Parts: sequence; structure tokens; C-alpha cells
Amino acid sequence: MKKLTHINQKGDAQLVDITDKAITHRKAIAEGSIKINKETLKLIQDNLIKKGDVLNTARIAGIQAAKKTWELIPLCHTIALSKIDINFNIDKKNNIITCQSSCECFAQTGLEMEALSAVSIALLTIYDMCKAVDRTMVISNIHLVEKSGGRSGLYKRGEGLKKTKSKKVK
Repeated sequence: MKKLTHINQKGDAQLVDITDKAITHRKAIAEGSIKINKETLKLIQDNLIKKGDVLNTARIAGIQAAKKTWELIPLCHTIALSKIDINFNIDKKNNIITCQSSCECFAQTGLEMEALSAVSIALLTIYDMCKAVDRTMVISNIHLVEKSGGRSGLYKRGEGLKKTKSKKVK
């Protein structure tokens, strides 16, 4: 069984020491969804939610969340993100909005938590902006889709971890 890296020999929480890790290009993709009622989806698409443009506001909130992940999750390192993309896919048939975030950087540690935070906060922002008209919304299925870079290699959901060579910058 693998050892938890955020726990020291005494069992206390610790920030993982990344001093000797190489700087590599890293990328993480996460996604999740929110199920809403048909009328709410139409209001969002027609930009008629009184609080404003829901998806653009959620996109900005997701970007902010990725940048501030280290402030929200106690044992995350600060990471200088070089790229953050937040995209939405609307499934009209099932009344579902799927959010996907993609984060990139050159760093000594991964950025899965940044991608997951971006999706979570973007979906929570949709909920917040629409709750006056729809309290039945359900946020679900937030997960890591893919991550690359670093020693552990490439991970793709459904395929597992594949050892790959990361191009070191350091």
C-alpha cells in the first residue's frame, strides 16, 4: 500500500517537500455536471437570469478558484498557473450543464486540485445564480479526467496510470 505523503512519521499533517522534484510541464483536466430543470436551462440560454450572464460568471469564478486553490485547501502548494480553460457543454435533452476545466503550468507538483476546484466553484456559481428559480438543481460527478507531467506519468480516467517521460525544465 502506498504511503500518504501529507502525513509525517508521527501521523501529523505536513506540506509535502517538493524541493528536489524537477520542474516539468503539467496539465490536469477535471469535469462535473449540474442537472437543472428545463425552464432554468432556457433562462440561462436566453440570458434571463436576474443575477446576470450565468455561464460567463461561472467561468470567471472557476478561474479564480483555480488560482486560489492553495488558499482553500490547507496542504496544497502555491502554483503559478500558466493556462486555465473553463468550458461548458449543454445537454438540452437531459437538462444538464457539464463543466470541464483544464489547467496547465510548469511546476514541481501537480495541479489536479486546481482543476477540480475550478469545476466545483463554477458549478456552485451556476447554482447560486439560479437558486431563486430552481432549488432542485443537483451538482454531481466531479472527477479528474486526465493529468500529465511529473514522475507518476499520464493518468486518463478509465485507463489508469501510464508511466511516461516528463520533459524536465530544471
